[in-house]
Amino acid sequence: MVLVDADLGGANLHTFLGISPPAVSLSDFIKKRVSHLSEVLIPTAVPNLQLLTGAQDLLNAADAKSVQKRKLVRSIQSLGSDTALVDLGAGNSLSVLDFFLMSDGGILVVTPEPTSIENAYRFLKSAFYRRLRQSVSSSSVKALIDGAMDQKNEVGIQNPHGLIKAVGERDEGDAQRVIEEIETFRPNLILNQVRSKKDIEMGFSIRSACLKYFGIHLHYLGYVVYDQDVNHSIRRRKPLVLENPRSRAAQCVMEIASKLAKSQKMATRIKGYEHQGD
Repeated sequence: MVLVDADLGGANLHTFLGISPPAVSLSDFIKKRVSHLSEVLIPTAVPNLQLLTGAQDLLNAADAKSVQKRKLVRSIQSLGSDTALVDLGAGNSLSVLDFFLMSDGGILVVTPEPTSIENAYRFLKSAFYRRLRQSVSSSSVKALIDGAMDQKNEVGIQNPHGLIKAVGERDEGDAQRVIEEIETFRPNLILNQVRSKKDIEMGFSIRSACLKYFGIHLHYLGYVVYDQDVNHSIRRRKPLVLENPRSRAAQCVMEIASKLAKSQKMATRIKGYEHQGD
């Protein structure tokens, strides 16, 4: 597995892993100081886990184009790792949205607090509409989708059904593509630092709201309880699941990881079946 640290607000995954600030990073690859991405991979104390830092340089670049982002994704894929986990951090920048949308399964980590939940809704809506915009070809439909981001839009679009109807009036082909994108956009949700049953149930409420108001099928993966052992492991610069695997938070993390591993295997089987049927 390759862990890619692309948090614009503070790339610090190396600290969680007990590693000093790396001497090499993705910047060296982007600026062609090294010829292959594998040369900037950093080994970790975790078996089968390598770290890649410096992705924030590309994400933060004002001229970062889709072709550059896709080139980076292809380079990561060429490493031959079974899984690449990219930490994008917070924010709604176009680069963050695009990397989220290029993933096989984007995951939102949210705390059960009003500000965090509000930011999650905002991010999902932005990612959702950007995905729809990228799927259509008509410039008038693109403009319509841009306008639909505003709840007070002149066309009166209030939900995905209204958007599909409005798009269909302009281009039936684009309307069908919008329907397909709505059906296939299925991000994941993890609640972090939960303290009560009410906090846990908040995940189901968020899932229901996303479906009702945005038409987004959000998968609630699970939750991680608030645990002082997390703070202790950070101070010791050691991963919690290695430092204290029996802690409550570590058990939650392992359960979520197990779910992800199973879903990935199922997706691989489905892709293999589809390939055989071509």
